[in-house]
Amino acid sequence: MPLSNHNIITPIKDSEEYFIVNPLSKSADIISANEVKMLKNNLDPSGEFSKRGYLIDAEKEKRAFKLAYLDFTEKREADETQLFFVPNYSCNFACSYCYQEGYNPVQQVLNTDIIDAFFNYVKVEFAGRPKYVTVFGGEPLLPGENQRKLIAYFLNKSNEAKLDVAFVTNGYTLLSYIDLLKTASIREIQVTLDGTEEVHDARRYMKGKQPTFSKIVEGVDACLEAGININLRMVVDKENLSNLPDLSRFAIDRGWTISPYFKTQIGRNYELHFCNSTPEKLYDRATLYNHLYELLKEHPYIAEFYKPAFSIAKYISEHKELPTALFDSCPACKTEWAFDFTGTIYSCTATVGNKGDELGTFYPTITKNEKAISEWQNRDITTIEECKTCNVALACGGGCASVAKHKNGHVNSPDCRPIKELLSLGAAYYLKD
Repeated sequence: MPLSNHNIITPIKDSEEYFIVNPLSKSADIISANEVKMLKNNLDPSGEFSKRGYLIDAEKEKRAFKLAYLDFTEKREADETQLFFVPNYSCNFACSYCYQEGYNPVQQVLNTDIIDAFFNYVKVEFAGRPKYVTVFGGEPLLPGENQRKLIAYFLNKSNEAKLDVAFVTNGYTLLSYIDLLKTASIREIQVTLDGTEEVHDARRYMKGKQPTFSKIVEGVDACLEAGININLRMVVDKENLSNLPDLSRFAIDRGWTISPYFKTQIGRNYELHFCNSTPEKLYDRATLYNHLYELLKEHPYIAEFYKPAFSIAKYISEHKELPTALFDSCPACKTEWAFDFTGTIYSCTATVGNKGDELGTFYPTITKNEKAISEWQNRDITTIEECKTCNVALACGGGCASVAKHKNGHVNSPDCRPIKELLSLGAAYYLKD
């Protein structure tokens, strides 16, 4: 019986054993080097390789692939949609790696008519679909009475529409907005801290270079005390990753990590649009996660603050099963859309505001570039040539379409992920024992 086209076999970090994963058959095992050799030679004396789906009839696998794909697309149709709304591209920060820095200034400003048009569009276009709104920027929570009035109006409209709202903010003015946030159904507030005070303030500072760390911490404290969910994000590159242990210890000592309202994520600083980070500061994914693995070994308490997914290894560890095969990892125009204060529609947060990525308008009139929208919606591993013959495709999903377009000139191309390297690390960290 032939080998499955979807076997992923990788040596486990710091081990002589191997990790084998098959996302289609939803099987995963730790096996020996001898078992790897047997499998590759189609030897299956106990029948276990066939039972686990690592050896399978080609026609049977094609049918399984088709059924899994139909199941994936059907479930995605029922998934919750995240609708991003950008009230402005202005910001009170001058971060050293801002990817929106080169965007052209926009003379138009947000008003209540545009907010009304957005909610009217959402009511019609996404009727019957579970959804919520994330307010993004720029910086959505700028200081000033006019901004507060607009945010208050937006939250009132979200209440009328019975929609949860999330915010992505630098957190500097968070404390002053708590009273408004309490008036709405807030899903979460995403705030960025790039390290402890000295490290963070060297990267994320005001336009006049003033520090920002202490005010952000006050805002996080206030949100947690008020029962508002905080999603703390650390954007990392070679300049600040080594500070992760100290930031973890800071969060632990402050009591954040034991709060039911607190979670974290790590974002990789990478080149996108006008990001002005110099390339030598940036990590590729494999190197970044290798360094995370070493840091976790050296400082185990980091796991109280942040646990990396290592592809699907963390999921397997926590759920004792594999996740659904990933035919598409890009939510753009499927379960994610972005809208800005100029009345323009985009596919996602990575494209919003970027000239050339417009997909239509919701104000003053509704227009749609159906051809471009269709390209985003149809993209998955069955339409990307490179993915069709890639054995890690069902764990990768083709990556980010915006990054692929930025890199390759078109949406229907891959943004490849180092799945084998990540699974190697994840098996060692989460599954080896």
